[in-house]
Amino acid sequence: MSGMYNLVVIIQVISAIAIIGLVLLQHGKGADMGAAFGSGASGSLFGATGSSNFMSKSTGVAAAIFFSATLALAYITTQHNNGTVSGGVMDKALPTAPATAPATGSAGIPNGPAAGPAAAPAAPAGQPAAPAAQTPAQAPANSIPK
Repeated sequence: MSGMYNLVVIIQVISAIAIIGLVLLQHGKGADMGAAFGSGASGSLFGATGSSNFMSKSTGVAAAIFFSATLALAYITTQHNNGTVSGGVMDKALPTAPATAPATGSAGIPNGPAAGPAAAPAAPAGQPAAPAAQTPAQAPANSIPK
């Protein structure tokens, strides 16, 4: 199945490159750039009608091949997934471990630098507790934060 998929992808890429080349070589109505390639000569390689008819037919054939290859790729992919539609690349990604809460010490205080009033050490029994540090939201309106 993988060999057929690769073959159809190669055909699709070649036909896409052919379409690009053929469209760039064609000249539009009133554009005389095609004369540089001999389209104005009656005895040219493509006959008296010039290269425009040959190039337009070739572009149509390349477009039909490209369209057919696209349909074939869609069919192969659908059959490979047994008719189920997948959400994309992220559905196949490995799940990540959930984020863990920060480790806490024996008194329920987070380890690491002080995290505000909750991280202040508890006062020994029988002594008054130290006042907690004021956060900017708790500071009086006339004070300047440091």
